[in-house]
Amino acid sequence: MFARRARGLLDFTFALLCVWCAYHHTPAGALLRRTAAWAFNTRTTARPLLAYYDGVSGTSVPTPGALPPSMLTRVPTSAEALAWGTYSALKSLEPKAREPALALAREAGIAPETLLDPARGLAATRRLLDSLAGDFPSEEARLTAVFAGRVPARFALERVDAEGGGAPTLERLAKQLPPGFDGASVGAAQALALSTALMLGWPVSESAHVTSPFGYRVHPTLRTRRMHTGVDLAVRTGTTVSAVAPGVVRRASEDSVNGRVLVLDHGRGVTTAYCHNSELLVKAGARVEKGQAIALSGNTGRSTGPHLHYQLELAARPVDPFSFRTALRVAEGATDL
Repeated sequence: MFARRARGLLDFTFALLCVWCAYHHTPAGALLRRTAAWAFNTRTTARPLLAYYDGVSGTSVPTPGALPPSMLTRVPTSAEALAWGTYSALKSLEPKAREPALALAREAGIAPETLLDPARGLAATRRLLDSLAGDFPSEEARLTAVFAGRVPARFALERVDAEGGGAPTLERLAKQLPPGFDGASVGAAQALALSTALMLGWPVSESAHVTSPFGYRVHPTLRTRRMHTGVDLAVRTGTTVSAVAPGVVRRASEDSVNGRVLVLDHGRGVTTAYCHNSELLVKAGARVEKGQAIALSGNTGRSTGPHLHYQLELAARPVDPFSFRTALRVAEGATDL
């Protein structure tokens, strides 16, 4: 069908494509990219190595614990958010993985069973975190202690301090944990992501109607049941879209499905996306602040009318933004296709 030279060119092209896919989408590629970033002292967007194995990695997102009534009508404090995220992560773990937290609770004079109690869990978890603040001032170090234990966390913190060169982030602490404690960073990462998501703002007015919620739905045109990975908010074209938290613009582009789209990386495994805009006000690589105008809403891409598709991802997996907010009214209106 093809001349020998043409077949050789096709084989070479496919070989390059396979190498590219392996480099960007496999554990070996992630290891190579992270090694190169370490060698040349640069940043990398490679996912953590364990993120390629479901059930073992930090990519799984626990079901958030129910918000107490007092936190449904106001923005929680950072201490409340951290306690809620920790409580939710603890509930999702296997019994053996909870043992370090239960042991710390006993040391602090807290009944261990209260950490998982629906009524008392949030308050007990906050007391546990407060008891660790003296030895572990940063949130990341405190969470490492909760999920790995006091001694391994102190060991990791001392190693990070000896290295110098910045704050003791969860990623740096996880690398310094003794052998056998690799899984402890999973629960800590989940808690940190959940607590960060709870502190997010909202991209448009709180009164904007939700025309299509998160979850499975019948596609507006294909009439098949498909997953809708965000929420559609009915707003007029030209409505200001605001960043829900400080972050870095990872994507500012346009395609036939999402229209003009922005993706913000807020750190701690949290990203947000804003689709179907009429105009983008920031560029890729820019750092933005919470509440900053980043786009003007529109009707670009596959859409039945003016609206904003807002998407929240934790550890690269879409989650329902309303798991972290007061429920808003769902109304008829425009949606994305």
